[in-house]
Amino acid sequence: MLRNLLLIIVFSISLLSQAQIYDPVSWKTSIEKKDHETYLLSITATLEPEWKIYGLQVPKGGPLATEIQFELPNGITLEGNTTQPEIDSHWDPIFQMNITSFKNKVSFSQIIRTSLSSFDIPATISFMVCNDQNCLPPTQENLHFSFPNNLKNSNTSKTFTISSSNDETKNVTNTSIPKKDRGVWSLFFISFLSGFAALLTPCVFPMIPLTVSFFTKQSKTKAKGIQNAVAYGVSIILLYVLLGTIVTSIFGADALNALSTNVWFNLIFFSILILFAISFLGAFEIRLPQRWSNAADRQSQKKGIIGILGMALALAIVSFSCTGPIVGTLLVEAASKGGTAPIIGMLGFSLAIALPFSLFAIFPGWLQSLPKSGGWMQSVKITLGFLELALALKFLSNADMVLQLHLLERELFLALWIGIFLALTLYLFGILKFSNEAPSLGIGTGRALLATLVLSFTMYLIPGLWGAPIKLISGFPPPANYSESPQGIGPLSMNHNTSSWLPEGAVYGTHQLVTFKNYDEGLAYAKKIKKPILLDFTGYACVNCRKMEEKVWADPKVLKLLNESVVLISLYVDDKRELPIDEQYVSRATGKQIKTIGQKWSDFQISNYKANAQPLYVLLDLNEKIIHQPIAYTPEISTYYNWLLKGIQDFK
Repeated sequence: MLRNLLLIIVFSISLLSQAQIYDPVSWKTSIEKKDHETYLLSITATLEPEWKIYGLQVPKGGPLATEIQFELPNGITLEGNTTQPEIDSHWDPIFQMNITSFKNKVSFSQIIRTSLSSFDIPATISFMVCNDQNCLPPTQENLHFSFPNNLKNSNTSKTFTISSSNDETKNVTNTSIPKKDRGVWSLFFISFLSGFAALLTPCVFPMIPLTVSFFTKQSKTKAKGIQNAVAYGVSIILLYVLLGTIVTSIFGADALNALSTNVWFNLIFFSILILFAISFLGAFEIRLPQRWSNAADRQSQKKGIIGILGMALALAIVSFSCTGPIVGTLLVEAASKGGTAPIIGMLGFSLAIALPFSLFAIFPGWLQSLPKSGGWMQSVKITLGFLELALALKFLSNADMVLQLHLLERELFLALWIGIFLALTLYLFGILKFSNEAPSLGIGTGRALLATLVLSFTMYLIPGLWGAPIKLISGFPPPANYSESPQGIGPLSMNHNTSSWLPEGAVYGTHQLVTFKNYDEGLAYAKKIKKPILLDFTGYACVNCRKMEEKVWADPKVLKLLNESVVLISLYVDDKRELPIDEQYVSRATGKQIKTIGQKWSDFQISNYKANAQPLYVLLDLNEKIIHQPIAYTPEISTYYNWLLKGIQDFK
């Protein structure tokens, strides 16, 4: 991706003018003589911890690739192309795609051929460095290769070791699990619990003793029965992981993530989840075609691994009316995360389904301790239906906010959630009954405790109707400023701003902060009152943005700085409203046609700050120069407060 030359110059000068100069990479050149007329030119980059440089090729829409240009004197020719270490590409949290990048140290090499006894070759390297939160602007370095001055004799030169993704753990002091890994493990854990919930439904639970008994009775030896049951469990895992793999392959690992703010994606999956919820509540059952089940049954009659795979497939088809909605929900959630999330999700789900079949085959005595099948399984299914209904509203809310229709504002969203969880409470207490359930003599202790917990959660939601932050579910409901009463009501009013007027072009944003949604209008106002600018690159459907606003910005000391010491400009990159025809243009950074307001601010972010993830926070002075390094999602209040305070102090 190329940048507008003028923006590069302005951005570079702005960095040089700051008290802190961020220069996390140093360069070194060397020459190694290979034979009489062949030399190996090496350019070595040494990076500070946590920083990385990108490879010679990157995907379209990604960061600036590293590029090396040699100014060759007469008599010198290049042999082949410039090379880099061969490593697999890996996930980049800033650009949300798989990219080849290098940490710690990397060497780029070029072979030349010449008969000259001495030479000097100037070279220019264009590159970009990032950490896991943001990027520095593209930079150029002028380098020189001089022979024989910096010649390395091949007999005495040390072998150069490349630090790549294969040995990234060297010299890294941060031993915490990366954020993306934490997200993957969270999805795995949620999927595992979802698989356990599916296990307790009437379509799956009764199959445990039947299937285990089949293996133990039909096998000639106990060992053979255990072997077959374990193979059966592994087959279940393979089937569901294959499903996750197919979803990832069809849509592409990165395309899935890009769908998360797409209006049609959200509307389609809202409809799917509503359909699943109604099915779980007993209106109808979603079944796969009967011929599929018959075909799987025929395969299960065969001996060996084919028969075991057929039994696993038969279980998946027969139990689809219970497991399908849960699997569909997990795939929807995984699709919004992108990458290999669908595969990870299906691995966690299928593992929970498969484990009991294998464990009870190994320890058949445990079957006696299993609770008897009964009405409680239908209760599990109906409870899941209510949860599906609540989750569906999140997708409808995303679409509504992206389109700025204001049809599902915060109050209505919370009222619907309160209604759903109140109905679930009444159901769990046995007050609300469904016609497809058998008569019950009462509720057990566990169900009563769960009902009390759901009732407490419902009561917790109610103050949100009058402006309470309800931080426990931050990121799920629309933000406070996307509501019928942005200032709150009565004693719970969130109006922290005592002014009764708004500057021209401003609106009241989250926490009633005076906010500009247009860069030029915000800049003009900042120059008028002589305060620094806080650029907030955000999105209507950005969950982490809502978490920052509701948890970090809500802190009194952070809110005081935002309210009194900066001019806030919030630029929504997923605003789907079209620009006037005369304001539409082709991006110089990406080459794409810019037609909507969101595309304009996204292009503005990419062109100026070489990042496309949200949230991103940038502090600017009145000359539009960066005060100090931008930061991304920072859930630690103290870290964000110190960053904000230092920028304000540097401005003064």
